[in-house]
Amino acid sequence: MPAAIKDLDPFDLPEWLGTHDVVWRADAGLGTGHLVRGRLSAPGEDDLPCDLLAVDEAYPAPVIDDASRLRVHQAWRHGQVVTGELDTRIVLAVPGTGFEPDRVLEALARLARAVGAHEGRWAALLRLSR
Repeated sequence: MPAAIKDLDPFDLPEWLGTHDVVWRADAGLGTGHLVRGRLSAPGEDDLPCDLLAVDEAYPAPVIDDASRLRVHQAWRHGQVVTGELDTRIVLAVPGTGFEPDRVLEALARLARAVGAHEGRWAALLRLSR
């Protein structure tokens, strides 16, 4: 049975996400597939693991359950991103089967807005490798 995303209220995340300059760093290249491991960091704060999850990958098995997938699509359509937990890690869940730089930036911008931060205070560090 596919995993379910456990919803996480963005206001339960550390306060520094809304008050500091924040960088999301990819641990691997975007070509690694539907899950890109990464972390959020800010000067003087402990890193916060935060992965990107594209929920529409279905082969050889669905990435997540249908109810979670539906929530992700609905949130995205309304300008939001689903923030949740999967396997004890924070994930930003988005529609699709993989990631391009524009999709990464949009997911992070939506999280920034959700925690009350100005998008201009957030940045992304992407890796070129697969």
